[in-house]
Amino acid sequence: MVKSNACMISAAALAVFVAAAGSEEARARVSVITMERATEIALKARPGTVAAKELESEKGGSGLRYSFDIRAGGKTYEVGVDAADGTVLENAPEGKNPD
Repeated sequence: MVKSNACMISAAALAVFVAAAGSEEARARVSVITMERATEIALKARPGTVAAKELESEKGGSGLRYSFDIRAGGKTYEVGVDAADGTVLENAPEGKNPD
């Protein structure tokens, strides 16, 4: 229970910092999951080759996510990993208007 509460507090604190984090560098300082770990999580969810990656503020989860474009089977997939806890938030073919 204590660990669960600590995770909830960390995620809540992260959400507050995300609102204030304007630059990529600032967002990287408040993320809990590293880019390296997020890449491992994304490739486990969607095996392939990472074509692009970024840390961005976006609705859903904690509000801060790593976003990956992963090439697999001749298609590009968008995989989003929550920067607070590593949850896969998105794993779908990239749309007609990619980010």
